[in-house]
Amino acid sequence: MKFLRFGSPLAVAAMMTLSGISGAHAAEKIVDSIHFLIPGGAGGGWDGTARGTGEALTNSGIVGSATYENMSGGGGGKAIGYLIENAESNHGTLMVNSTPIVIRSLTKVFPQNFRDLTLIAGTIGDYAAFVVNKDSALNSFTDLVAAYEADPRSVAIGGGSVPGGMDHLVAAMAMEAAGAEPTAVKYIPYDAGGKAMAALLSGEIAALSTGFSEAVALAEAGEVKIIGVTAPQRVPAYKDAPTLKEQGVDAEFVNWRGFFAAPGLPDETADKYRAALAAMYDTPEWEAVRARNGWVNIHNSGDDFRVFLEKQEKQIGDLMKKLGFL
Repeated sequence: MKFLRFGSPLAVAAMMTLSGISGAHAAEKIVDSIHFLIPGGAGGGWDGTARGTGEALTNSGIVGSATYENMSGGGGGKAIGYLIENAESNHGTLMVNSTPIVIRSLTKVFPQNFRDLTLIAGTIGDYAAFVVNKDSALNSFTDLVAAYEADPRSVAIGGGSVPGGMDHLVAAMAMEAAGAEPTAVKYIPYDAGGKAMAALLSGEIAALSTGFSEAVALAEAGEVKIIGVTAPQRVPAYKDAPTLKEQGVDAEFVNWRGFFAAPGLPDETADKYRAALAAMYDTPEWEAVRARNGWVNIHNSGDDFRVFLEKQEKQIGDLMKKLGFL
């Protein structure tokens, strides 16, 4: 089965090129301060994206200062609701989000969707990865598929999102691409990637479906094995991790991450945020953060971001119906 790449072909094109907006000199401050709202707990992909972006923006001098707030709950809905309900007092806030804002809106986990927010920009992509404990008998994704096919209920796969969320969906899609039954996946949800990784290390789950960037550090430390990555070729940040494709599983996926602001944000303020993020790509501070995390540069700003999200919404909706999630 050909795995549908979310956002294709627009996402693919976006990964191959950066925005044409010219970046500012590293010493030019564009925004005085940003408060980053993170819809999940510490250690997850949203947390790492917000803090890494804030690090690059402040260290380069593009933003004067950055603060961070983790607000878990409702699959990200608590933070979205807070941003909308307190719009006027949150004009200095950027909320990080990613593909789940589309998935969870479709599945009615929360009533809002991206149209209820001010779209700032999509900034990065992160491939998905399948991870096992260092002592696991599973050494490849094909080993995981074989164990799953032998007894689906004995192979628990965890993730840092709700049932029917992105980590669950990626696991089901990869199993389908491998020729296995996608709807029988025993998925165990955790609040953010950090808790899901802890569950893997403690032996609560057999494997973890997560963002590649969340697994790299532990893989380098020898604590886990990355048995499959949804990239077209091995990712330079950790070349020991095999792709699903090289194991005969035709599956690719990249999860975008980006930033949203409160509804009603003045255009002038929104444009400053967009300019700051565009300028960030040209700085060595950003390249250090990006390379460290194994992220792919993606830049969809303003109206381009809206077009990208609307296309992805249709593609994900069609695919989730096929797999029985809608």
